[in-house]
Amino acid sequence: MNFNPTTWKQEATKKQKENKQFLAKSKRIKGIEKHLPDLHDEAFSKIDCLNCASCCKTISPRFKTPDIVRIAKSLGMKQSVMIETYLRLDEDGDYVVKTSPCPFLGSDNYCSIYDVRPGDCRKYPYTDSGEFFEYVNTTYQNTTTCPAVFYVLERLKEIV
Repeated sequence: MNFNPTTWKQEATKKQKENKQFLAKSKRIKGIEKHLPDLHDEAFSKIDCLNCASCCKTISPRFKTPDIVRIAKSLGMKQSVMIETYLRLDEDGDYVVKTSPCPFLGSDNYCSIYDVRPGDCRKYPYTDSGEFFEYVNTTYQNTTTCPAVFYVLERLKEIV
């Protein structure tokens, strides 16, 4: 695969229909998930999140109670103040950031709470686990948010 870090988003947009179809049938491809850890490592040997941070600029993780407790403590804030300052409830009843980009993202694309970041951020972009296929709609949406998701999906299409 010839991956270009500057044009991946345009490619991903062009291939949305193809990618949606592939993801829809991917659950039926026996053993497909065994390729994910190696492809994840391969993708991140070519992609530096600090050059992108698209996820932090466009989507929000869920902040679960343990995340809120941990982050508020790290910031030296009461949980209620942290929630009031940075979070809102979304339509699913989950706490998410009030603004985009994430208020914890610096201009250098570094996360100011990286060591205590939410669980969703720790797992994102799910390219190394079965969740990649478990949440097909999320993976599909992430193909135009994260270059690693697009890369892994394109490589999977080549392999299978």
